[in-house]
Amino acid sequence: MPSPILVIRIRGSAGAPWNIEETLSMLRLRRPFNGMIYPNTPAVVGMLRKVQSYITWGEIDQPTLELVMERLRTRNGEKLSDDVAKKVLGMALDELKKGILEGKVYVNKLDNVLSLPLRFHPPRGGFKGKVNAPFGAGGEFGYRGSKISELVKRMV
Repeated sequence: MPSPILVIRIRGSAGAPWNIEETLSMLRLRRPFNGMIYPNTPAVVGMLRKVQSYITWGEIDQPTLELVMERLRTRNGEKLSDDVAKKVLGMALDELKKGILEGKVYVNKLDNVLSLPLRFHPPRGGFKGKVNAPFGAGGEFGYRGSKISELVKRMV
């Protein structure tokens, strides 16, 4: 199974067509700097391509997942520690991380336990390119592969 995808919304909704707003809502990215972790499936990638000018995404690795897990909270607002994870999810935090990376645990399905979507800060130092230009052309939106970790480090 390919590694999961981290999706972060980087633009607001002013002037966005209704179908783009609807797709962003389905992805639970209702405001800028919200993020979600999804499985790498053709259906999800198709939705991401449809709204690619409003988001950035890439495959998540172990160190990036560690940073993202700092942002996870339970529904009660508790930080997700090992004790809390065992109580709420019935598994240790390390098992949860391993399950996410192997594709056995879907973070987007844990919304009854976790406070989703993930909320990030704007990147320290700002975006390096324009948010309305694709990543491959020196901008910020669209697919960025493993370079998503560089952005996440500045947003946590």
